Amino acid sequence: MAKSSRNTSLWPWLGLAAAIVLLDQFTKTLILGYYQLGDSTAVTSFFNVVRVHNTGAAFSFLASAGGWQRWFFTGIGVAAAVFIVWMLRSHPGQKLFAFALACILGGAVGNVIDRVLHGYVVDFLDFHWGFLAGLFPGGHFPAFNIADAGITVGAIGLILDEILRVRRSK
Repeated sequence: MAKSSRNTSLWPWLGLAAAIVLLDQFTKTLILGYYQLGDSTAVTSFFNVVRVHNTGAAFSFLASAGGWQRWFFTGIGVAAAVFIVWMLRSHPGQKLFAFALACILGGAVGNVIDRVLHGYVVDFLDFHWGFLAGLFPGGHFPAFNIADAGITVGAIGLILDEILRVRRSK
């Protein structure tokens, strides 16, 4: 594939990542503007909108580590973003793979912005079901945000892409 063709087809994936970042930051701005830390609004019997600050990583990993984790996770996010852009430049025509990478890129950048601006990631989506009570306090899955959802969709996409790739090679 010619270099100019590769660069042109990179833009839709960067656009998807940018859309995720914009939606993520917009929703977090709303939460920061209308909710105080710890506020919660019940929306359904299994979903609340909350305001939680996560200084750690997924599931609040290293949240109470003393502050160094802010820059550690920021560095990981920036390094991941650079690597993902490089991967997107190398494989823009692999649609599922590129879609997955773009979702992860958007999520990583959204959470890096939070860490740099606030020192924590703003989480606000709180799902809870009784069957989760054995795993999570009160059955509440850890609160998350649009960036986290993008990363999760991207991870599922990467797994699916690999499964399909292995099946095609047989």
